[in-house]
Amino acid sequence: MSDPRSWDHKAPADHLPIRRALISVSDKAGIVEFARALAAAGVALISTGGTATLMREAGLTVTDVAEVTGFPEMMSGRVKTLHPKIHGALLADRGNTAHMAEAEAHDIAPIDLVVVNLYPFEAAIARGAAPGELVETIDIGGPAMLRSAAKNHAHVAVVTDTEDFAPVAEEIARTGGLSQATRTALAATAYARTAAYDAAVAGWLARHAGQTMPRRRVIAGKLAAPLRYGENPHQAAGFYRDDDPRPGVGTATQLQGKALSYNNINDTDAAFELVADLGRDRPACVIVKHANPCGVALGDTLAEAYQKAYDCDRTPAFGGIVAFNRRIDAAAADAVCRIFTEVVIAPEADAGARRVFAAKRDLRVLIAGAMPVPATAADRRLHLRQVSGGFLAQDMDDAGPGLSAAKCVTVRQPTEMELSDMAFAWTIARHVKSNAIVYARDRATVGIGAGQMSRVDSTRIAARKAGDMAEALGLAMNATMGSVVASDAFFPFADGLITAADAGATAVVQPGGSIRDGEVIEAANTRGLAMLFVGRRHFRH
Repeated sequence: MSDPRSWDHKAPADHLPIRRALISVSDKAGIVEFARALAAAGVALISTGGTATLMREAGLTVTDVAEVTGFPEMMSGRVKTLHPKIHGALLADRGNTAHMAEAEAHDIAPIDLVVVNLYPFEAAIARGAAPGELVETIDIGGPAMLRSAAKNHAHVAVVTDTEDFAPVAEEIARTGGLSQATRTALAATAYARTAAYDAAVAGWLARHAGQTMPRRRVIAGKLAAPLRYGENPHQAAGFYRDDDPRPGVGTATQLQGKALSYNNINDTDAAFELVADLGRDRPACVIVKHANPCGVALGDTLAEAYQKAYDCDRTPAFGGIVAFNRRIDAAAADAVCRIFTEVVIAPEADAGARRVFAAKRDLRVLIAGAMPVPATAADRRLHLRQVSGGFLAQDMDDAGPGLSAAKCVTVRQPTEMELSDMAFAWTIARHVKSNAIVYARDRATVGIGAGQMSRVDSTRIAARKAGDMAEALGLAMNATMGSVVASDAFFPFADGLITAADAGATAVVQPGGSIRDGEVIEAANTRGLAMLFVGRRHFRH
């Protein structure tokens, strides 16, 4: 046998000396430094293909896997580590005398450490690789080695994340091996990685087969940041990222401020997705509190858009989340910083804005780098919600044809200005918790009613908030006078529409479809309102 001394651990022990390591990585970042640290600790190195070449070029002594197995790499590299001399070395229970006898009989030398990361399948999906390339990027030998080593973590250590290189190298240098606690943690990471990898492959194959809701669904993510707590201080929480490259809170760079909280992340995502839906034609601002927009506006400048959004409802704007749809300038930054704000997110911020923000050290400023494309029917991103015993999965709610497919059901037709405001309000209603009512005028919200059990209550609350702001601003009349109203679902009775008309609304956009549509249309005609039926509901629970 090539290294019989390594089998001298007859039973699991807390401390495993690391004498022989197999290294085979696709992502080679940091691998030479890690291998050099292992070699310095007296660890013998085994490797494959490009990894072995790279380490030899760095002056390290490496044994090829082909020399261990007695077989060359074959079938374009598909077969190289799938061999008993590798998997026997990983799976042998060193406390089992029968296993040890078989290892001796077949000249299988132990491997104490496996260092493997996988072919970049997720990256190939992200760049839109063709199906043939994707199939060739599905790793087989790598996951097999990770799973074998992780199963036998009583006797073998496994490393798959580059983040573990430094602590593993440090522990080996200090103790000559790895503790059971370390090996168990590494094994958990390895199984999570192979599960995530398999989930990506399964998801792609399901989409390739045209399955929108496959029989089995696996969700995977990688911890991006541990959070101090969840929605409340007694709840543990973490922020996990998946492989979706969509610009947003998950991909943004934080320029400054305290660490994001669970609620910050949730609210910031809501704000940025809504501002993205408003497009890039005009400067836009969204202010969110508790995942609901409390002010949304378009303007000639970002500063103007922010002020109009702020004037919709100034009370919840305090401590809110602000999202912009273009590069923030100093004027917009100055407007935001006049009150306490938790988070600002935008595709970019210029030097002047960054100087203004820097004076507010606790303000979290996120730069997404780009704006996400509004969701469409072809967008198969999933919206997930956990329930007892499982989870619900659905496609993301897309805007659909919007007002282009709407039908006017009243005698009076909407004016061009009303149509513009109705399209604006309809976009926002899709982002407000049901029952959702949005009053808008001049491409700015003037009242928002969210999350009420009764639609008429949402209508009344939104109008009352507008009245409160009119009084606070010293306006002669309520801002809902001359506004339009968007409702995310149909009015089940005429009372909600009548309430909106009494508040001064002149036009209404809603899905339609109630058995009492006739009563609602009659009420709109009686009060001279224009009303559109879109034929598409946008509940948000």
